[in-house]
Amino acid sequence: MEPGLSVDRRGFVALAGAGLTLGCAAPDASAAADAPPTPAGAPAGLVQPFLRLSPDGRVTVIVKHLEMGQGIATGLATILADALDCDWAQVRTEPPPPAPVDPPVYRNTLFGFQATGGSTSIANSWAQLRAAGATARAMLLQAAAARWQVPLPELATARGRVLHAASGRNAGYGELAAEAAVLPVPPGIEPPAPGRHVGRVQRRLEVRDLVRGAQRYGIDVQRPGQRIALIQRPPRFGATVRAVDEREARAKPGVRGVHVVPHGVAVVADTAWQAMQARRALRVEWDDSKAESRSSAELRAEFRRLADAGEPGVDALVRGDVRAALAGAARVVEAEFEQPYLAHQAMEPLAATAQMIDGRCHVWAASQNPQADHAAVMRILGLKAEQVLIHGLPAGGSFGRRATFDADWISATVQVLKAHGEATGTAVPVQLLWTRDDEFAAGYFRPMNLHRLRVGLAADGRIVGCEQTIVAQSFLFGAPKPGVALRPDPTVTDGHFAGRYDVPAARLRWVNPTVGVPVQMYRSLSHNHTTVSKDVLMDDLARAAGRDALAYRLAHLQGHARQAAVLRAAAERAGWGRSLPPGRALGLAVQEAHRSYVAQVAQVRLEAGRPVVERVVCAVDCGLVINPDLVRAQMESGIAFGLNVALHGDVTLDGGRVQQHNFDDAPVLRLHEMPAVEVILVDSREAPTGVGEPGSVPVIAAVANALAALTGRPVRRLPLRLG
Repeated sequence: MEPGLSVDRRGFVALAGAGLTLGCAAPDASAAADAPPTPAGAPAGLVQPFLRLSPDGRVTVIVKHLEMGQGIATGLATILADALDCDWAQVRTEPPPPAPVDPPVYRNTLFGFQATGGSTSIANSWAQLRAAGATARAMLLQAAAARWQVPLPELATARGRVLHAASGRNAGYGELAAEAAVLPVPPGIEPPAPGRHVGRVQRRLEVRDLVRGAQRYGIDVQRPGQRIALIQRPPRFGATVRAVDEREARAKPGVRGVHVVPHGVAVVADTAWQAMQARRALRVEWDDSKAESRSSAELRAEFRRLADAGEPGVDALVRGDVRAALAGAARVVEAEFEQPYLAHQAMEPLAATAQMIDGRCHVWAASQNPQADHAAVMRILGLKAEQVLIHGLPAGGSFGRRATFDADWISATVQVLKAHGEATGTAVPVQLLWTRDDEFAAGYFRPMNLHRLRVGLAADGRIVGCEQTIVAQSFLFGAPKPGVALRPDPTVTDGHFAGRYDVPAARLRWVNPTVGVPVQMYRSLSHNHTTVSKDVLMDDLARAAGRDALAYRLAHLQGHARQAAVLRAAAERAGWGRSLPPGRALGLAVQEAHRSYVAQVAQVRLEAGRPVVERVVCAVDCGLVINPDLVRAQMESGIAFGLNVALHGDVTLDGGRVQQHNFDDAPVLRLHEMPAVEVILVDSREAPTGVGEPGSVPVIAAVANALAALTGRPVRRLPLRLG
């Protein structure tokens, strides 16, 4: 049995008559006691399972994490199918049933609540799903042994069948499911060595629906009598409604209601187009007295002032005597990095549908944090836990936007539902849509940040100490609160300079500014900005020490073997140290993020004064690879995401108003800007880790370093601009 995982009768439910239904508990959870009810129309036996085996041999894997396009449904199904030794053609996936309470078995075992994020899905489900598959296989073997009256050791499995070589008999898993379902759960089942499906290329299970346009997203939900809502939100963050003239809006065709809600003024209509036309006709007077009114330039100046003062701040790391180290250094290199607010810009805008049915509120949405959403619905409607059900849907991207702790977009949907129901006396379902403009003007952003570093070098160029200050809002703790002591926030500081390179003496100080702009986790959390300051500065230090950038990094990675290994692999494949065509330069960067290790080397040239990224070589060590194609796809998509940040990512404020509105003034990476990408999968026997986020960050610093090599001017601000 894998460490920390127990399987017993309470965590493993098997009911006869409808096949074999299985669920394995998390280390501290008992599944049966907290099992959600069987949804109407679902097969009997759907009781908190990870696996449902039907009499026809179909294997349904229950995936507790949100599929956002990262392929996690296929990856998690692969783990279970591997331990079960079933036929991949028989595998399907489903989200968990909508539960009125938070079932412990579906919690993220690393977070303690049900959520998807931080590239944790594979890591926290690995042992769980292997145990579920291995235990099911053991019970099927026992059923065959009892049916054929043969010793258990004489039996084997292959592709969803139990085999008895001595007699030539065999039976499909589906044929044995009912008999297996009534057997006692065998204790201490050791999962077989991975390899039946793990490590092999398997087609994505949802690919047929994706290419046919049949995947069902939030906007596709259609309930009988459904109304469509949009919200007119304030132009400045923190503003509230002072007065509203709704007469012209109410006169528009199809309008069913206009309601003032906490997020602004909602228009409810029969169709989305009618709601859009009516919203344009609203005349809203806003109270800006408590709104954020500063510009980006003013905020940058404030961040520099806070960095100078170091207050209000907290030490996130203190190692050795950094003052003495810097005082005794042969040379001190200083640098300051500014990085802007960033919008998530997922291809699918937010959409959620809510409806009251028989005293229960049902919500259909693609949520990364359904537990927070569940709590928000309870609070707004005054309902008990068992009266709220969240129906999970796949998402067309998210990058952290759907994981808000305050459940803002779900809260807004339910508030409109409540207001419309109270005003009209009806219980019609309401679908709240967000336009792209809504997501820019009233969304949540990656925090703007400032990094200031001072690094001391010995006479031989070796790093002896580093002092770093990061000024950035916390999406985990929120704004500073009077009388509440600030504590370190790893979602702001993780991946910093002294945490990833060998630095004998270091001090990292984090300052949390008071800003009214709402911020939220963004792909790869802190690493999307700490990697930039860390690895751009390393190139500066290598130049100051008169050393090659690769050799200099390796000399400071003696305590980081896996980082060093991916760095060597990427550099060798990219041809580091060999001559390049005229006008080209290479830049490199490496990062450990979410327990995965990624190094990237970018080849860049200049065209009409703009950087053109021609090629990126990426090496990744994510432990045991579950599906090579999925890992490559995530590295490629991560590189595209990171390049978009490097070349285009920028959300700016003027008088507190967001200046970007859509893809015309906030472009995303175009096809012609995408470089050739080569991905190296470093062989590893370590437990698997996540790949949804780590591939998106090193390329930003790698391109910046290549650009510095071409121009002779180090990069200090993003997005990349010349002149």
